[in-house]
Amino acid sequence: MTSLAFLPVFDRQGRFSALKAAVLIAVILPGLWIGWRLAAGQMGAKPITAALHETGLWSVRLLLVTLLVTPLRALTWQNRLLQVRRMLGVSALAYALIHLGLYVFDLKFDLVKVASEIILRFYLTIGFAALMAMAAMGATSFDSSIRRLGAERWNRLHSLIYPLALLTLWHGALQSKIDASEHIVMTGLLLALMGARILRRQGKLTPLWLLGLAGVTAMATSLVEYAWYALATGLPAGRVFAANLMLELAPRPAHIAGMLALTLPLVAWTAPWFSSAPKSRYSGTRQRGVTG
Repeated sequence: MTSLAFLPVFDRQGRFSALKAAVLIAVILPGLWIGWRLAAGQMGAKPITAALHETGLWSVRLLLVTLLVTPLRALTWQNRLLQVRRMLGVSALAYALIHLGLYVFDLKFDLVKVASEIILRFYLTIGFAALMAMAAMGATSFDSSIRRLGAERWNRLHSLIYPLALLTLWHGALQSKIDASEHIVMTGLLLALMGARILRRQGKLTPLWLLGLAGVTAMATSLVEYAWYALATGLPAGRVFAANLMLELAPRPAHIAGMLALTLPLVAWTAPWFSSAPKSRYSGTRQRGVTG
């Protein structure tokens, strides 16, 4: 391994990777866009609050994309996708740290107040716990950590990514109060990715099973939305749930999550047309690690 392999746009052999370069640009652009709008005064009446919200969302989005890498690799047999999994996970951590930094800045660097708020406010407590777990995974995301910890302990630590994602989504939904639509959609997508992980382990990562998973994702997202409005808000949860059956209304979180989950069976169906990989890729060969 050459020294170039440590740079984010080079692979392990020190060769320039167009895929890694494209992903690096993609994960940096949202941060640059938020920073530019902050500097230009285009973030509304409460710019730091708006930036807090957006950096938190991008952290969760990138966390979900990180989890998407393994099923996509299993479906397409494109091993090079694994090159960007670490970059995506570290980027999710970077946005989470910026999110925390903005919160500290908003409280004028009063670390005592920051600590007391984290202890006293439940949504901050679970958010901070998720950040600590994410930081532990980020700090051990290198090959040297695998050798030092041992594969079994390293895998156990990195399997925390699923409960970590749930905590992060819960934190975001509580922070957004009444309108938690995007967090509900992302919760549905997380459930879909967890379902894909189970199917892969059972050797059932096939178009038909994934089509069924998309339907289950839509139904599960409806239940998550119902539970959220029933338990966390004063809005009529029954009416919100019934809105999922009214197709004339704007797409509900369940519709969006279900349609996005449909991309998995679509990839499974179309991948053979663009790949010479054997059909046995649906067998779900287990690759343990940060995304399970």
